[in-house]
Amino acid sequence: MEALLDDLLWQEEYWLPPGITWKDIEMKESDGHYPMPRDLLLTLPLALGFIGLRYVFERLVALPLSQRLGVKDQVRIRAPPIPKLQTFYKQSQQAPSQSELVNLVKQCGLSQRKVLTWFRRRRNQDRPSSTKKFCEASWRFVFYLIAFTAGLTSLIDTSWFWDHRECWKGYPKQPVANAHYWYYILELGFYWSLLLCVTVDVKRKDFKEQIVHHIATIFLMGFSYCANYVRVGTLVMLVHDSSDFFLESAKMFNYAGWRKTCDALFVVFSLVFLVTRLIVFPGRVVHTTLVVSLDYFQPFFGYYFFNALLLVLQALHIFWAYLILRMVYKFVFLGKVEKDERSDEESEAGEEEDAEEEDEHEAEGGEGEGRCWEQRKGTMNSKLASLANNCVLNNLTNQRSMSSRLPKAR
Repeated sequence: MEALLDDLLWQEEYWLPPGITWKDIEMKESDGHYPMPRDLLLTLPLALGFIGLRYVFERLVALPLSQRLGVKDQVRIRAPPIPKLQTFYKQSQQAPSQSELVNLVKQCGLSQRKVLTWFRRRRNQDRPSSTKKFCEASWRFVFYLIAFTAGLTSLIDTSWFWDHRECWKGYPKQPVANAHYWYYILELGFYWSLLLCVTVDVKRKDFKEQIVHHIATIFLMGFSYCANYVRVGTLVMLVHDSSDFFLESAKMFNYAGWRKTCDALFVVFSLVFLVTRLIVFPGRVVHTTLVVSLDYFQPFFGYYFFNALLLVLQALHIFWAYLILRMVYKFVFLGKVEKDERSDEESEAGEEEDAEEEDEHEAEGGEGEGRCWEQRKGTMNSKLASLANNCVLNNLTNQRSMSSRLPKAR
């Protein structure tokens, strides 16, 4: 079975340009290290190490930092322990339908409103706090910042960083330096850790898209390493890391309530993202893999597959750029960033605030409800009065203008 798998998976026409065999790319230890698939096995224990390091970092560094920056968690009313409702909630994880609601009302002896209030409060208990979101963003910020700094340091002295034609000279027999080897391995290990923790992290509206993105990223990096697209792969990782730490830092200050700092960092992130993802990435990286590489070898399966993945990635960049430009428009013309259009807004986040307000009114009792209704009634009456006044003024204005025109018409 192993021999059959090797024959099917490691055929030379899949991984190597025409006319090159596996024997042609064999290297001695003195020549350097050639990328091998077995090297990627190290990424799995590294992922577990990242998870442990993240646990320590969030409690010893991120949590005290959140307190110093003034991150405040919203006070939520806890749902009372009702076993039947709790059992239904654990099984469905969503609000009951109308028929299920009727059955629960009969079983618990509560009104429909109290049952719905219980489910709303129970969902609010499971929603992540601002502190948890701050800790996650700070962990990603630290990694992306270190990864970008280390990647730039290791690549700035290389020939292919300045001249992208150097990415293909001698391909595929190109030894990999230790710094670039660890750059690849650590990035892969980090994305493995994100994939393993996706079920316990903050669940956002794009939860499924996040899983697909992590799997696609791991697959793309693994394939590029095995096919020895390491030189181009390091450039791709550097381009992406250059803007990600700005986004995570903006999230951190957003959770802390530092609006001006968050807006400033968001503007910087938008500029860096648009330049790197819409100009540098297609104009330099995609161009060198799609066009320049053909000057050094004939196209083969790996060439088509790798370029297809890069083009899909570029399509995602255009989609995200569109969302970011919408946010920039809101920031410039409305004076603030209303929400993170990319993926940072949790599901039903707006409902949470309304639910908390309703819970506060319900907690005040019947007298509080009456007072709240009187306040709402007064507000509604004032708005209606203002609207009526505007209508009367408009009618009077129209009548006066008409009366002023009548003598002239006569």
